[in-house]
Amino acid sequence: MFSICRQTHPATGVEHAVNCSFFNNDETCLVTAGANIIKVFRLIPDGHTKEVNAAGQPIPPKMKLECLATYPLWGIVMSMAAVKCPSAGRDLLLVSFREAKLSVLQYDPQTNNLITLSMHYFEEDDMKGGWTTHPHIPWIRVDPECRCAVMLLYGKKLAVLPFRKDITSEDGDPLEAKPLMDSKNPNQTVARAPTLASYVIVLKDLDDKIDNVLDIQFLHGYYEPTLLLLYEPVRTFPGRTAVRNDTCAMAGVSLNMSARVHPVIWATGGLPFDCIQAVPVSKPLGGCLILAVNSMIYLNQSVPPYGVSLNSIATHTTNFPLRIQEGSCVTLDGARVAPLGEGRFALSLRGGQLYVATLLADSVRSVRSFHLDRAAASVLTSCMCVIEEDFLFLGSRLGNSLLLRVSERENRMLFSVDKPLEATVDLTVSETDLEKELQPPAQKDVQKDASDPAAKRRRLDTISDCVASNVIEISDKDELEVYGSDIRTSTQLTSYVFEVCDSLLNICPIGDVSMGEPQLVAEDSRADSPHIELVACSGRGKNGALTVLQRSVRPQLITAFNLPGCIDMWSVLGECPDGTRETEGTHAYLILTQEDSTMVLQTGQEINEVDNSGFMTSAPTVFAGNLGTSKFMVQVTTVAIRLIKNGVQIQSIQLEWTAQYASTADPYLCVVSTCGRVLVLALREFKSKDGQASGRLAPTRQAIPARPTVRAAAPFRDLGGLLANQDGATVKGEFTGKVKGKNVKAEGFKPGAIYELNDEDELLYGGDQTPASMASIMLAEQSKNPGVPRRMSRWWKKYLADVKPTYWLFCVRTNGNLEIYSLPEMRLSFLVRDACGGHRILADSLESVPIPANPTEDEDLNAPSNNADVEKLRELCVVGLGHKGSRVLMIMRCDDQIMFYQAYKYPRGNLKIRFSRLNLLFPFGYIPSVVDTSEDGHEVATLKENVRQIRYFNNVCGWSGVALCGRSPALLLLSARGEARLHALHDAAALHAFAPFNNDNCPHGLLYYNSKSELRICTLPTHLSYDAWWPVRKVPIRMTPHFVTFHLESKTYCLVASVQQPTTSYYKFNGEDKEKSTENKGDRFPYPMQDRFSVMLFSPVSWEIIPNTKIELDEWEHVTCLKNVSLSYEGTRSGLRGYIAIGTNYNYSEDITSRGRIIIYDIIDVVPEPGQPLTKNRFKEIYAKEQKGPVTALTQVLGYLISAVGQKIYIWQLKDNDLVGVAFIDTQIYVHRMLAIKNLILVADVYKSISLLRYQAKHRTLSLVSRDLRFAQIYEMEFMVDNTSLGFLVSEAEGNFALFMYQPQARESYGGQRLIRKSDFHLGQQVHAMFRINARQVPNANHRKHVTMYTTLDGGIGYVLPITEKMYRRLLMLQNVMNNYCCHIAGLNPRAFRTYKTSRRGVCGGAARGVLDGDLVALYATMPNYEKLDIAKKNRHKSRRDHGGPVRDRQTDCSFLI
Repeated sequence: MFSICRQTHPATGVEHAVNCSFFNNDETCLVTAGANIIKVFRLIPDGHTKEVNAAGQPIPPKMKLECLATYPLWGIVMSMAAVKCPSAGRDLLLVSFREAKLSVLQYDPQTNNLITLSMHYFEEDDMKGGWTTHPHIPWIRVDPECRCAVMLLYGKKLAVLPFRKDITSEDGDPLEAKPLMDSKNPNQTVARAPTLASYVIVLKDLDDKIDNVLDIQFLHGYYEPTLLLLYEPVRTFPGRTAVRNDTCAMAGVSLNMSARVHPVIWATGGLPFDCIQAVPVSKPLGGCLILAVNSMIYLNQSVPPYGVSLNSIATHTTNFPLRIQEGSCVTLDGARVAPLGEGRFALSLRGGQLYVATLLADSVRSVRSFHLDRAAASVLTSCMCVIEEDFLFLGSRLGNSLLLRVSERENRMLFSVDKPLEATVDLTVSETDLEKELQPPAQKDVQKDASDPAAKRRRLDTISDCVASNVIEISDKDELEVYGSDIRTSTQLTSYVFEVCDSLLNICPIGDVSMGEPQLVAEDSRADSPHIELVACSGRGKNGALTVLQRSVRPQLITAFNLPGCIDMWSVLGECPDGTRETEGTHAYLILTQEDSTMVLQTGQEINEVDNSGFMTSAPTVFAGNLGTSKFMVQVTTVAIRLIKNGVQIQSIQLEWTAQYASTADPYLCVVSTCGRVLVLALREFKSKDGQASGRLAPTRQAIPARPTVRAAAPFRDLGGLLANQDGATVKGEFTGKVKGKNVKAEGFKPGAIYELNDEDELLYGGDQTPASMASIMLAEQSKNPGVPRRMSRWWKKYLADVKPTYWLFCVRTNGNLEIYSLPEMRLSFLVRDACGGHRILADSLESVPIPANPTEDEDLNAPSNNADVEKLRELCVVGLGHKGSRVLMIMRCDDQIMFYQAYKYPRGNLKIRFSRLNLLFPFGYIPSVVDTSEDGHEVATLKENVRQIRYFNNVCGWSGVALCGRSPALLLLSARGEARLHALHDAAALHAFAPFNNDNCPHGLLYYNSKSELRICTLPTHLSYDAWWPVRKVPIRMTPHFVTFHLESKTYCLVASVQQPTTSYYKFNGEDKEKSTENKGDRFPYPMQDRFSVMLFSPVSWEIIPNTKIELDEWEHVTCLKNVSLSYEGTRSGLRGYIAIGTNYNYSEDITSRGRIIIYDIIDVVPEPGQPLTKNRFKEIYAKEQKGPVTALTQVLGYLISAVGQKIYIWQLKDNDLVGVAFIDTQIYVHRMLAIKNLILVADVYKSISLLRYQAKHRTLSLVSRDLRFAQIYEMEFMVDNTSLGFLVSEAEGNFALFMYQPQARESYGGQRLIRKSDFHLGQQVHAMFRINARQVPNANHRKHVTMYTTLDGGIGYVLPITEKMYRRLLMLQNVMNNYCCHIAGLNPRAFRTYKTSRRGVCGGAARGVLDGDLVALYATMPNYEKLDIAKKNRHKSRRDHGGPVRDRQTDCSFLI
């Protein structure tokens, strides 16, 4: 059995986050990583602000995250760090992969992609030391001064990567106003590798005791790079602390990389056994903060240690001297830390509580106390990162990631150092404020208190050993005057405000998933094809949610008309009232093109045909739209152009040639003729004689050259300023900053003036102190002086500046050249040769060639050539989407594909831009539209062939984007988030035309005309978010969802969820039976959390829990499985009926025997309560009895119930509300999954792989048929159905897929006793839920098969589809060639990544292959045309179309969930 595996929904969790200058040194970006996805975000302001903090410094406005780039990798990111690299113009990115691979990456503007500067491989056998399992994460740590980086290897060794000195220092004079690498080539990569030769340090060589490394960190303020190692030489555990405790230790290692000598300069032992991580403390304090589960310790080489206990557990589990932190009862296991400033740290605990820890020091920088204050409750955090000093990013794998703004407020609280043990009185925060939570919809402000370090006294440059380290110990009054007294010193604590600015949607981890039927769907669309939606269990704890996923956009139908004979359609806005934005206008007319005429419909409360609207109806229309901010309406027919205002024609222009199509970029109108000529007209507004506003269309003075013939043209209005090139560095407005503790202001600045920094002599030799030179000196001083906050430069102002729109004309000629002309000058500004070849980058050919004065005389630029690719071009469209229209997309529709290009900044050329191709794939494959014109005349055929299929729309239910018509209708959306989303549009027929429609009866809706001659007026469902990979809705339930299943009869979802509550009681064994015991450990004891499970019904209409259906289970009872089973009932009726079966287990303690219950519910219909129509369904308990062991799995077979109880599997028959035993069999260690098909039962064991059982109803026997003889930890399993073949697909803990088959005739099956592993595949993510769905049949084929869908714990969704051997062989050849053609980011090889990975060698044999990498094969569709042809030749095919067939068929096969 052969198959193909493809992940259609990428991972959404965030596990790593760093801030760095990714694109250039002038802009700080946020780089996140989760699973195999790296994303780059930048902060853009969400409005203006004039707030200042307590120090009088400006506070940046609230920010939004805009995604600038997404990079999928062929490997799972294990660790990530950034390295400052001023000489290269941008930072380096260090990424590690399992088991011990390290890549140094950097952004390359030439290819708009990541390039690999160096690769480091440490997976040799001698590195592993004989171990086969490697739980250690290859952490990357970078020296604060960017001198080197280290990576932990297998927990036993360190890899050191020294950096060149020239990459960490700037080239040239810092006061120079020119770009950093202006004298060199700024777009060239660094010629030399940024790293020197790496080498390995064996930790045992440093100190024999170093083992079991817990954390590694670089320390601040040392002459040489100094690495702190936190380790545990001899391990212990909590139950053994009475005998062995304080087992952790730390060592400071100085790295002399030139001599490769690494002495241990600082060592401390006897640290608590539960130390988990080290946090370096920046200067001036220095040292490090050791975080343990129950304590927190500050260590510094020059001062005594200081530690506090955070709860009462630490007082009797360690002998390390700890002071009691009054009022605190927290644990730091699973905590994440980020520095907020000097001596201030943000702590996000395991439960989501956000704390701020402050180190309070005396005048000699000796920490005397900690201040720990709860700020708020936020998301369950997996990583933290501070961006631009004022923003805190909380990355999460269990909930939505958050961006918080951290702003300081005035000082309101005093903290006295002379009594550090007393509780601090907070005068500003009330008890209710402490309970407020940070949630994105509410955006609550939570005020918290942190503190600055003690006021600085006279600095002590040298302190000898004879001087007391504690100032309080000094008794001489003269010495006190010299050193200062700390007895009466007090510190003002700074008040902060945390505000939620933005959130990133996350649907992982997906623990369970169920197929359901969406409600509120029109009956006519329900009859076309079955509608399916997925409901997944996402998140944990208070971040728990139900995620509703759909595969396509399903518009809600309002009304439909049957209008045969129409070819094209447009909606035209009426005149907007003054002060109304262009997007808020209502559509007054619908223009419908027919074969030889035009139909005009007036829209209002009703839609009626009108004759005297000013529009021409005697000729077919090729375009209709608005000009002059919707004041005017323009109509372009095949023979004339009309300008209309308020239903009255004010201008008519007769054309000398036949118009092919037209488009607008207000106020310009571009008309292209059938003979390839281009006419550009501009709207000129003026006052008429009667004082009314009027206008005329006038052609531009300059016209583009007529030769070679224009194939396609499109005007564009640039609102984001990307194409408007601005030469020279500019300084605008006023600059105020702190330099050496003083406020310095650049005098003579005029608020609106712009000063150009070009005078080199003046900058080098001083000259007069002009404002420009002052500003440059201060900017350089600011970059050098870390004490100056970055917020003083007001870095966000460049995003708030108003950009003047510019106008451009894009045209593609028959020789394949793409030309961009500026309007109205018609100056050639950008030229690309062979633009239709599908190249990854469209570069400006004028970058190194001067712009010709007369382009028509340049034979080289316009040399006629037979370009086969441009002959396939049918349409060109350029739109500006995203934040303020700053993302310029160019879409080219060809006969066999649609190419999407996005403009990006590039340091060379006239416009300083390039175009990069986006890897956007149609969800179900792109099917080219073939227009049937066999029965039409020449004019009608030309009219039909030139119908525009790419339609821009603005504000359709708040979304803007591009509609792609044809046989594969789709919506391309790009919001302010910055990620392009391509969603299929659900309609059984092909789309001929699309238009936005804003009407009183259909506010901000849409209308489209399909191949069934239906004009449909629709609106988009507002409860779904389309700014995601799939249309999604996340329903928060604030509980941990465990299982969900859809009950078909009642059309409701049954949900099992749990909440955690602290408990003071537990059960213990008293010799005969269990006995409940209650403990009172005091207020500072962190009591354990108890899960309380409940079962409830969820309504898919309101997405709420149906009232009065929640059933609380017993205390200590855990639900282990939930199944919707069909059982035969032999009581009062016969036949099969659907029931909800639940298996539970009582988790008391390890001394008490585990037992569980089987609970069977029936969902019945009852009379709903008044005013609550959803309460028509209730649970009815059919059976609930305790079993002899834990019930771990349930399923059905032939109307019987099968349960895994302990180490046995029982078959039950439901008879008179009781379960009667039928058969049983002994099994393996722990069965946690069971599936049945006909009379076969597939059983998964948690350790001993899978087994196949058979139930013989005639003999009532349950027998073992075959099993997998190897050891494997199975997470989930599902059947693979391929016509008459049946396979067993299992997912393993290592992230593998394995496909087994039962073939007793095969020799290697030992007569059928062993299941044969036919194929395997490494996914890299753990799969925890799978289900099957019927695949759409290929026309004229009787081959039936099922698609096996899977969901991962990282938020990914994909499928495994059986394919024929012929298709497998052809696509395998394509995959092998594609493996060499695709970009291997970070040096990762797709073939090596997909190879089966296991820690047990030799037991299960080598890799079986047999599964194609669908992600790799799908990249073929986005490759350049010449590479496609080259690949086809290598595979011995005549043309690249031969591969399009199998790929397209495969994508059509999985056109489900639509």
